[in-house]
Amino acid sequence: MSAVFKTVEAQFEPMTEARLDEVLAIEQRAYAQPWSRGNFTDSLRSGYQAQLLVADGTILGYFVAMKGVDEVHLLNITVAPAYQAQGWGRVLLDALAIWSRGQGAQWLWLEVRVSNARALQIYERHGYRRVGERRGYYPAANGQREDAVVMSFKL
Repeated sequence: MSAVFKTVEAQFEPMTEARLDEVLAIEQRAYAQPWSRGNFTDSLRSGYQAQLLVADGTILGYFVAMKGVDEVHLLNITVAPAYQAQGWGRVLLDALAIWSRGQGAQWLWLEVRVSNARALQIYERHGYRRVGERRGYYPAANGQREDAVVMSFKL
């Protein structure tokens, strides 16, 4: 019995306003409380690091990060639902770490919903450590709020 594996060549490209309709479609499929177009346009106009992971013109995932003095704060990282559980999240996290080191950052920081067990597991496997919680950080259904786990990664 033989198996055939398709090789996917992916590359990074800057997120642009021209591709925001595609990004927003992914965001809305991936999250109950997705980022708005305004969140993305504000991030792009502020000069935040915003990268798309693309294969054959299709967006597999993306991240948006904000550089500080000696740290980078991950604001959004998303793998398109059709491409989840294929290792693309690790690719995005590796690319973020490489870029951050190039910026002279010593630490990466992020928040993740306490209910997002899958993401917590991915971050922990990648070397991120839980360092605290933010009460009521995220919007949730029915006007409620959800706590966030604060995580950091030493570069």
